[in-house]
Amino acid sequence: THTRTLILVRGAQLALPLMTTWWLLACLTNMALPPTINLMGELMIITALFNWTNTTIIFTALTTLITAIYSLYIFITTQQSKTTPQALQSPTTTREHLLLALHLIPLTMLILHPKLLF
Repeated sequence: THTRTLILVRGAQLALPLMTTWWLLACLTNMALPPTINLMGELMIITALFNWTNTTIIFTALTTLITAIYSLYIFITTQQSKTTPQALQSPTTTREHLLLALHLIPLTMLILHPKLLF
């Protein structure tokens, strides 16, 4: 849609159903869904900060919560709201799907077989 304004890209689920699936997978990965690598990273950071000092756990928990809320807000705003004419006029191309696949397929491979990293 050539814009970063979330209000102009509302309701893309009806016009771009495959892109909605990509966005859902990316948002769930960003929120550290249990099988993802982000969950392991966040747990390691939280453990290290808790061992360092107990007061940092409050800030870490708060930022984790804010990240999850913002990810859900972005997904719901761009996909589930009332459709705008700008969201309907720009179909997706193979380049965009390839870009998202090249980001999410390696993440999925690392989730399923972490020894590939080593």
